[in-house]
Amino acid sequence: MPITAVDAGKSANQSDPFYEDRVNLAAVFRMAARLDMHESVANHFSYAVTEDGNQFLVNPIGRHFSNIRASELLLLDANDDSTMNKPNAPDPTAWAIHSAMHRNVPQARCILHLHPKYATVLASIEDQGLPPIDQNTMRYFNRVSLDTGFDGMGLGDEAERLTSTMGDNRVLIMGNHGVMVIGNTIARAFDELYYFERACSTYITALMTGKPLRIVSDEVAEKTAQQWDHFVDNTRYTEAHLREVREILDREEPDYKL
Repeated sequence: MPITAVDAGKSANQSDPFYEDRVNLAAVFRMAARLDMHESVANHFSYAVTEDGNQFLVNPIGRHFSNIRASELLLLDANDDSTMNKPNAPDPTAWAIHSAMHRNVPQARCILHLHPKYATVLASIEDQGLPPIDQNTMRYFNRVSLDTGFDGMGLGDEAERLTSTMGDNRVLIMGNHGVMVIGNTIARAFDELYYFERACSTYITALMTGKPLRIVSDEVAEKTAQQWDHFVDNTRYTEAHLREVREILDREEPDYKL
């Protein structure tokens, strides 16, 4: 199938084999904006529509998360070196980071990169760890990768370097930058992002009280994390989360499907 980009202004074609992927990803953009995780017209999400990661959807340059429609998502080839010379070229950092990730980490089918408030605060302090102080923070016990080699805005060598820092985890705290979350489905990645920002919010707010933290034992934290793993590995849960997001949007801003 040729690699094309759907022109802005057209409605998404339901005969498009990637129509549901487009709608799901557009829904995640819209909800991320509602949750105040967006940043102007920056940040980017992608989803590989092929298992090898070579073809992927990503947001077009200069489009606010709250306005993105399914038809506007670009379908790119991670190995096409001419991408940035085309009229529909994406944001340079989106191309650099996401093409590198999809080429080098094909199991990362969905990649969400953004600068949400609390995760970015965590990425900006000396101790970037997330201690197990509640159920949400325990979800990420020993399950978050840390990148401490920030060297600019994710272009060129920086993008390639990032592909080796995720390891086997699904969350990467990008020091001095933001966060990257991956998942084998759009629903799984979005659920991971949602709970990680909630966990960071709890932790940063707890620090603001100036009171001692109630940190549970490693044994309890690991037990709870494994319970989370079992829970979210059941795809019905993460799919239900995204399904409810779509139902809200269907009722309140259905143009996301266009």
